[in-house]
Amino acid sequence: MNIEEFHAYCMSKKAVEETFPFDEVTLVFKVMGKVFAITGLDNEIFEVNLKCDPEFAVELREQYDDIRPGWHMNKKHWNTVRFEGSLDDKFLCELVDHSYDLVVKGLKKADREFLKNL
Repeated sequence: MNIEEFHAYCMSKKAVEETFPFDEVTLVFKVMGKVFAITGLDNEIFEVNLKCDPEFAVELREQYDDIRPGWHMNKKHWNTVRFEGSLDDKFLCELVDHSYDLVVKGLKKADREFLKNL
């Protein structure tokens, strides 16, 4: 999956916004103001930081070379995933979905209800 496909997939999800809160090359995707994906636009290798359930994160890192502890993130809750490596697009979308769903699960009840009704 390339950056354009990743961008389109993230933006297709409910209540997602793209921001550049740190600088002009660090793209951050948020749902209802909460981060679920971060990537650098100036990196030679296209990688994305995605939120992940801690136990699942460990399993993924043990099983796939293209998944590592989150770079510059809480290593327990975030993975850095190589998007132009050996992982297929369907699986990459599932990882984005998992990150998005974890963030939605952590939203206030009113925000979850609002999102559900969009």
